[in-house]
Amino acid sequence: MPLSPTRRTAATALGLAAALALTACGNPDDGGTAETAALPGATAKTKMDTSPDRARITTGTVGSLAAEVPARIRERGTLEIADSATSSAPLTFYATDNKTVIGVEPDLAHLVADVLGLKAHLNPVSWENVFVGLDSAKYDVGFSNITVTEERKEKYDFASYREDNLAFEAKKGSGLKVTGPKDVAGRTVAVSSGTNQEKLLVGWSRADEKAGREPVRIKYYQNPSDTYLALRSGRIDLALGPSPTAAYHAATAGESEIAGTYSGAGATLQGLIAATTKKDSGLVKPLADALNHVIENGTYARVLRRWGLSDEAVTKSEINPPGLPRTNK
Repeated sequence: MPLSPTRRTAATALGLAAALALTACGNPDDGGTAETAALPGATAKTKMDTSPDRARITTGTVGSLAAEVPARIRERGTLEIADSATSSAPLTFYATDNKTVIGVEPDLAHLVADVLGLKAHLNPVSWENVFVGLDSAKYDVGFSNITVTEERKEKYDFASYREDNLAFEAKKGSGLKVTGPKDVAGRTVAVSSGTNQEKLLVGWSRADEKAGREPVRIKYYQNPSDTYLALRSGRIDLALGPSPTAAYHAATAGESEIAGTYSGAGATLQGLIAATTKKDSGLVKPLADALNHVIENGTYARVLRRWGLSDEAVTKSEINPPGLPRTNK
């Protein structure tokens, strides 16, 4: 099974490879910086500032877009943002003070709030509570590396803002290469529960069984640190997760390597990450319009460049674009 969806161009495929070409230059937990290579083999690198006093990239309010925000949110004056506390660099993580939330997700959420004339209020919660909070209207929007899926569209509206690419991470020197279901047959693979990664892996396991191969032995861990410990100790063969976090960990820890990559929407569709709001909340259009504004004014590109994720940029925010199908290979 080919790993590159038919929609991906050669340039985008190269960009994905570039996203995986992270090069560590200092320990973020120690020196407060890390660097990412812009292209495989390139000398130019993007320095990441992981200190708590880093200045956010900001932009101005657009009155016409702020007026689109539902009255209840405008009157409150804050955008209540759900973000997964269990994510990791460079998506969402804690700065070197271990309390300040930083990363590409909160940076983009702040930009959107700026455009809409609202104060961004981050709520770091567990992955499952992102959706519980959206369901109960405790939170207005999720900026938490959430993949658009056809199943999720039943309950949520989406405004896309980044490509969704996944990666298999293996212990350094393992020699493992993943190009399709047969390569994970009988392997022990860690994945986070309730994610599109889990759905893809379960589908691959079923495909292996149907072909007469051993199923995948799927393991679940509560925290990324537990997954990395299991990978390092050999309790698991592979970990499947977001490409940016896998690449960042492989580069900065120096104990793992990328064994394969895959689109978050399966073999025939480029996956997309999106701002997620409760269905028919009235917020999805303002979110998409705000995202398109920051794409146009260049602040969006500055944020992605800051975190070494320029290769996952989109040219337009779409409302409820095609997502991971219900039945997927």
